[in-house]
Amino acid sequence: MKVTLADIEVEYTVHGEGYPVVFIHGLAEDHRSWKHVQSSLIGFKTYAYTLRGHGGSSAGKGKGSLEQLGQDLINFLETVTGPAQCVGYSLGGTIVLWAAAERKDLVLHAVVAGTSTIVGKQAADYFLNRIQAIRSDFQHFSKLLTDDTKSQIISPAVNPDEVAARRLEAIGDGIGYINAANAMRGMRETPLTDRLADIVCPVDIIGGDSDLFCPRKAAEIMMAQLPQSRYHEIQSAGHLLSLDQPKAYAEQIQNALEKIGK
Repeated sequence: MKVTLADIEVEYTVHGEGYPVVFIHGLAEDHRSWKHVQSSLIGFKTYAYTLRGHGGSSAGKGKGSLEQLGQDLINFLETVTGPAQCVGYSLGGTIVLWAAAERKDLVLHAVVAGTSTIVGKQAADYFLNRIQAIRSDFQHFSKLLTDDTKSQIISPAVNPDEVAARRLEAIGDGIGYINAANAMRGMRETPLTDRLADIVCPVDIIGGDSDLFCPRKAAEIMMAQLPQSRYHEIQSAGHLLSLDQPKAYAEQIQNALEKIGK
């Protein structure tokens, strides 16, 4: 399905019946990354949309800002679902938290996985390196993305080359990736942590015990600013915890949503 929101056409999928839940994916993914979770949840009508410039969503006039990506989520909620629980992974988690701080009437509950609200110099340099690679030598960027994917998975049952191929497909021409990576870089100068005090809804934080990109410390930073927050750790999972532990990941999201939505 597709819907026009401001300057972009957004691709999304719908599954199930019940209370509305909106899913927001991470960098170099699209709505298909939520397929297993959507098919596993019971009692919820789930919507997973694709970020601007990824997959089948148009890029529009990207500003390279978290504010714009957050406004895209707000537009989706206003136009498609109404007030809803929102689940975000990695970049998607930062988008959910920004929207929750901005529009308390629309985000009823935030569930964020593999998420950080501040970007250090090393991470900012990482995003800049990937942006430069995608602009100058896409073949080299493809190799970097494959290496990144391998470092985000710890399960021997997952084929990282197949995962990387799907991620490259979601990236397409790279415009959306550059836009989103610049939004992440922006949290170096303007951490999202500063806005967490504006969030009034409950927040559930999910992390993988072996996540090198968003370790437990990232969750602790968020919880220090979020009085209504809970942390849930998934064992034997790296940053791509949905692939390392798909069943445990879906169950944890189901449990978190049920506490608020039923």
